[in-house]
Amino acid sequence: MEKMTYRDFDRYLKDYPDKNGRFGPYGGAILPPELVPAMNEITEAYQTICHSSQFINELRRIRREFQGRPTPVYHCERLSNRVGKCQIYLKREDLNHTGAHKLNHCMGEGLLAKYMGKKKIIAETGAGQHGVALATAAAYFGLECDIYMGEVDIAKQAPNVTRMKMLGARVVPVTHGLKTLKEAVDAAFDAYMKEYKDAIYCIGSVVGPHPFPMMVRDFQMVVGIEAREQFKEMTGFLPDAVVACVGGGSNSMGMFPAFLSDPVDIYGVEPLGRGPGVGDHAASITYGKPGTMHGFDSIVLQDENGDPLPVYSVASGLDYPSVGPEHAFLHDCGRVNYVTISDDEAMQAFFALCRYEGIIPAIESSHAVAYAIKLAREMEVGSILVNLSGRGDKDIDYVAEHYGYGDILKI
Repeated sequence: MEKMTYRDFDRYLKDYPDKNGRFGPYGGAILPPELVPAMNEITEAYQTICHSSQFINELRRIRREFQGRPTPVYHCERLSNRVGKCQIYLKREDLNHTGAHKLNHCMGEGLLAKYMGKKKIIAETGAGQHGVALATAAAYFGLECDIYMGEVDIAKQAPNVTRMKMLGARVVPVTHGLKTLKEAVDAAFDAYMKEYKDAIYCIGSVVGPHPFPMMVRDFQMVVGIEAREQFKEMTGFLPDAVVACVGGGSNSMGMFPAFLSDPVDIYGVEPLGRGPGVGDHAASITYGKPGTMHGFDSIVLQDENGDPLPVYSVASGLDYPSVGPEHAFLHDCGRVNYVTISDDEAMQAFFALCRYEGIIPAIESSHAVAYAIKLAREMEVGSILVNLSGRGDKDIDYVAEHYGYGDILKI
């Protein structure tokens, strides 16, 4: 694919995805015949309401009065001084209601479900943040809610499981395969195929068949739009670099589009886990190849038969063997740099943010902070804006059990 620079992105949001839901060779809707009418119904409904002033104004009101938006941009002065002269800033999505960026698209999807006359929302979750956000949306809009979650993640993310149940959601354990995010997506899709007349599937990232990658991106773009304006107001400039973690890729696709046509370096941070061995990481773009999964074409960690490989990350929300099709496209055209951070590096960043800034981040978000620290040392001067996609309440029991209370900190 021909390489593109920021100058080529003036019309990007108008051109991508195309009418078939594709970002270049990626995306689309590869579905069993019985689901085609359901996806067409969702696409038609979304394309109608996304241009409706009534829908847009209602979503803005919800974001302002219920979610607490806009979330602030924060200057990490002590951490920045600790690692050098380059200044690190955070877009504080951890301060969004429910503790992460996920509510941005969940409230949009809940509003869509009400418009379509659906009675139930169905979803998967890994780290539990999407599950909590969707359970919150279901309670807000008066909908039933089924959340599918792998048994491994249920054990790791117990606080979020409790939250989902308190909000009235039914948490369905997934017991097959690796019992993590990929299997939860499989189970949720299977359930949706049986209930699509009365339910809507609310996917938790910019993955799945069209229109989900587009729809989730559109609902999440509020993050980058706010951050760009806030950063310029704070500093008078644009940041030199923008950084966000990438599993499926929703928080990063919320952040990146606002900066694609600016002279800004953009970095998507994948989870290297324990290392580059098969089953030790979930760095789909770094080690994967083109393939098909969960109804869309993208880059997939797969074996010689095209079956998904086992994946791992200390961050439950990042252990997915593929990536959103828009990320695959932005990688191929060279506009976004995709890099990796290991478990150990992420945990160093986790404790650094705790000790130097009084912020307990999600382990997912700690991958982005870790790369920002590494990049700040390389840049020496300038500024880096990180999407701190979520807070770490859900992780503290797991971290204390496996990593202690910060004794490993070397930053």
